[in-house]
Amino acid sequence: MSDVLRIEGLFTDIAQYHILEGVDLAVPRGQVTMLLGRNGVGKTTTLKTVMGHWAAKAGSIRYDGQDITAWPTPARARAGIGFVPEDMGIFTDLTVEENMVLAAASGPPDAARLERVFAAFPPLKTFWKSEAGTLSGGQKQMLSIARAMAEERVLYLIDEPTKGLAPAIVSTMAGALRELKGQGASILLVEQNFAVAKALGDHAAVMDDGRIVWTGAMAELAADAGLQERLMGLSMEAE
Repeated sequence: MSDVLRIEGLFTDIAQYHILEGVDLAVPRGQVTMLLGRNGVGKTTTLKTVMGHWAAKAGSIRYDGQDITAWPTPARARAGIGFVPEDMGIFTDLTVEENMVLAAASGPPDAARLERVFAAFPPLKTFWKSEAGTLSGGQKQMLSIARAMAEERVLYLIDEPTKGLAPAIVSTMAGALRELKGQGASILLVEQNFAVAKALGDHAAVMDDGRIVWTGAMAELAADAGLQERLMGLSMEAE
């Protein structure tokens, strides 16, 4: 299986702080790779560096066989990388429909794509003409992911999509991500809900202090409470 994304020796500084300290990470094509670790170890910075929001100080980012380390963010998006930030990144004063139209650089989403979005997130069809700011927190998160689905993407970078959501909404979110994977997408997913990580992940990479300290099958990590404790100071079995 080929890797859709390969990061080697990635260093990223933010102001005077050294955040990424030589990250090596591979994301297999058509799979869900979980990026795990305690808060503040560099997971979000990794996603933002891949997307070009932060510039890499050193190292390389290869996407779909191309070195994109120096590409601007719009070029990465046009090449098929979708980013769902933790802060959702929606326009609250625009309608759900307007948010979706703006998210698709190639033009308004076609009917077939919209039907897939509505099947994954039925409330968005109900509130299609409503301002995004009037949606609940869970519905806003649905819209955030739907915006990344507005046109076909090869790779999705998704930052904590279930954070702060009620269990029923978490289940809906997990189902939508599973559907994305079923459509052949590759996903690099930062997630603190370990039940979701266990259910969705094919592979896992654990970060600590700006580096990847373990990689392997998600099932292997999920089955080994001692490994979880050693890597992250917690046990999934307690979640």
